[in-house]
Amino acid sequence: MAALGVMLLPAPVAHATAADDTYIAGYAAGVLKQSLNLDMRSLVVRDGVVTLPTGDLKADDRDKAVQLLSEIPGVNAVRTSEATSPQLTADATKSARMPADEATSVNESIVLPTGLLPTGHLFKPLLADPRWAHFSAAYRNFQSNNFDGRDIGSVSFGETIPFYRSNFGRSSAQWEAGLQAGVFSDFNLNASSSDLVNTDFIVSAYSSVRAGQFSAFGRLFHQSSHLGDEFLLRQLTSKFERVNLSYEGVDLKLSYEFPYGIRLYGGGAGLFHREPSELKIWSVQYGMEFRSPWRLEFASMRPIIAADVKNHEENDWNYDVSARAGVEFDNLQVLGRKLQIMGEYYNGFSPSGQFYREKVEYFGLGAHYFF
Repeated sequence: MAALGVMLLPAPVAHATAADDTYIAGYAAGVLKQSLNLDMRSLVVRDGVVTLPTGDLKADDRDKAVQLLSEIPGVNAVRTSEATSPQLTADATKSARMPADEATSVNESIVLPTGLLPTGHLFKPLLADPRWAHFSAAYRNFQSNNFDGRDIGSVSFGETIPFYRSNFGRSSAQWEAGLQAGVFSDFNLNASSSDLVNTDFIVSAYSSVRAGQFSAFGRLFHQSSHLGDEFLLRQLTSKFERVNLSYEGVDLKLSYEFPYGIRLYGGGAGLFHREPSELKIWSVQYGMEFRSPWRLEFASMRPIIAADVKNHEENDWNYDVSARAGVEFDNLQVLGRKLQIMGEYYNGFSPSGQFYREKVEYFGLGAHYFF
């Protein structure tokens, strides 16, 4: 609960203010004029994202301009548009009313800064995936006495860190490699001391690619699961059997972003070095998301809806469904991560490692920080 309180504190500084955007726009126009003799006084910048019209640019000039803009301090991404410079003023002004990461149309693409420890991510997080590494705190009410209680507090601590990013040749397609790690813990709020029930540790080396609205995310990961001491003491006289659950695996997810904030994704995973050794290997995952491009300006928030489905060979390919819906606050950011308040529903086999054979159903409310 203390973690939830900390997460709900408003961030004192947004990732990019209007003043920052005005400065970047002037600086970027100057860089293009000096380096390439391009007159781009109509450049639009929102939240550190520069919109560059490429309709009247040669391929070489376009690639050089994107590279120059992405190297400017404070630029989070460069959006290339097929509009010509005179057209851009009206089009970009319309786009500027939308969140910077959702206004992209089929004729636009996003290029992120390259090099060591770059900002941004090529593959967006999976908002409804119970095991996507990020910072969160949630209350969950189970519909039966799972986890030794019905009222569960769940927290996660994690991050996806790109170590290096580059373009594929001179194209706008990009790739990156980095590290993703997360800790996921469940606490029994019905116990007198809110005992720790289960903790999962996940660490992985990943690589992702992006070309326009298509992106992919692959990783080599390790997961292990551990029970809390108080939970084990209470279960000494019961028939509960602890499992020394630990395994490595590889997975791949593909994603495509449609206009108006709609996204579909899907992929699969395989395990190796499994303990217990009889743990079955294969699983699939797929889902959809909607991040509204229309924002309620009086509160700087927009609706979000997401659903994630997993089928594991271990559980005879039954459906594990996770659904979340709520709002995202654009003005409550920490290191570029936006606060999301979402109601949630889950029905399927438990995502908590030690209980992967248990069928659960819960409703909940959580606070999440996603980029």
